[in-house]
Amino acid sequence: MRKGEQLPWIVSDELWERIEPLLPKVGRRYRHPGRKRLDDRKALCGILFVLYTAIPWEFLPQELGFGSGMTCWRRLRDWHQAGVWDRLHQMLLAELHTADQLDWSKAVIDSSRVRALKGGPKPVRARSTAPIRARNTT
Repeated sequence: MRKGEQLPWIVSDELWERIEPLLPKVGRRYRHPGRKRLDDRKALCGILFVLYTAIPWEFLPQELGFGSGMTCWRRLRDWHQAGVWDRLHQMLLAELHTADQLDWSKAVIDSSRVRALKGGPKPVRARSTAPIRARNTT
């Protein structure tokens, strides 16, 4: 980190203004409210910290004020199920496209997102490394 640069897991005000409307609103229960819910922005910073540093969720330092690792993990799961990341991705792509900042010449497509309709070369059967064939048990 260079002096004066913002830490990569700290969400700027400008980015937070874009993300906050995409997050699902969760109200407190009236009858048994329980513990007050961790602020979404702090949870997002905790998620980004864990993803940036590649530490296990349970090792998220409490001193950072981002809540527990399990809280951040649950929030990540809930937001994923609510489609927050897909909507954020689409929104940022649209903004980049409008600003003419996308360079599609360097795009890569793999089969995890796009089906290969014609398929690829058929793999050859793997050769056995066993000294003898196993007996048929059927």
